[in-house]
Amino acid sequence: MAVIVGVHGIGKYNYYLQAGRSATGAAEAMRRKWDRYLHAALGGEARAYFAEIAYFSHLLHDGALDDADADTAVPRRAAAAMELQAQQVVIGWARNLGVGEHVTGVLKSATGWLLDRLDGRSAAFAKLFAPEVAAYLTDAAKREKSRQVVAEVIRRNRPKVVIAHSLGSVVTYEALWANPELKVDLLITLGSPLGMRNVVFERLLPAPVNGRGERPRGVGRWVNIADKDDIAAIPPALAASFTGVDVEELVNLDWIDFHTAEKYLGCPALDPHLRPFVA
Repeated sequence: MAVIVGVHGIGKYNYYLQAGRSATGAAEAMRRKWDRYLHAALGGEARAYFAEIAYFSHLLHDGALDDADADTAVPRRAAAAMELQAQQVVIGWARNLGVGEHVTGVLKSATGWLLDRLDGRSAAFAKLFAPEVAAYLTDAAKREKSRQVVAEVIRRNRPKVVIAHSLGSVVTYEALWANPELKVDLLITLGSPLGMRNVVFERLLPAPVNGRGERPRGVGRWVNIADKDDIAAIPPALAASFTGVDVEELVNLDWIDFHTAEKYLGCPALDPHLRPFVA
C-alpha cells in the first residue's frame, strides 16, 4: 500500500494542548483520526492509511492562548478585537464572500461590523481562520518553520500521495515549490483557499505570474476537491487560477460541517483518485 502523508488545516492548536504541548503527540492523535475519516470513504477493512500528519499549528501561535478556549483554539482577545493583519484578512475574506464590498471607516470598527453581521457559523469561522492565515502569511519566521515541517515530513516518508486540507494546502504548495527535489505522484487539496484573492493568492511564494500560479514541479498530478459552499475555499475551483490542476471535484458535504477534515476525508469523491494507491 502506498504511503500517504497528510497536512492539516486551521484550528488544530487544541491537539497540541491536549498532547501536553507536544507536536509529535498532536500529529499522532490526528493521524489516528484521519485514518478513521478516510476509511469512511474507502470502506473495506480498517487500516492505517497515513504514515504521518505534518503538524505545524503550534508554530502559528505565540503561546498566549487561554487554555479555557482550547476547544475552539480561539484566543479570548481574538473574539473581542483581532490584531491588524488578522483584521485585514477578515475584510478580504468577507469581500470574497460578498459581505464587505462597501466597508468603510476605521479597519477595527469595520471588522467588528462585519463579524456582527455574519451568521454564527461564519463569524466563528472568521475568528478561527483569520489569525492563523495572517500569522502564516505575514510572519516570515513562522511561515518558514511551517514549510520546513511539511517538507521534512514529506522527505522522511517519501509518500506517493499528499492530502492537504485548508491552510495546509497553502503550506504544502509553498513547501513543494521551495523544495523541488521532493517528488509526489498525487497531491490532493481539500477545501483549499489557495485561489482566494486579496487574502492568499497574491501573497503566495512563489508569486503568481500574470495572474496564475502553477502546480509544483515535483507533483505528478493535482486533484482539488472543494465543497461548493465552503467559505474557506473561495473560489472552490482552482483551475482558473493555477496551471496544472488535473481534476476539479465540487462536492456537497454538509451545510454546517462544510470545511471539516472529517467531512472531506469521508467524501466519496476521494475514492477513484486514491484507489490505485491503496488497493
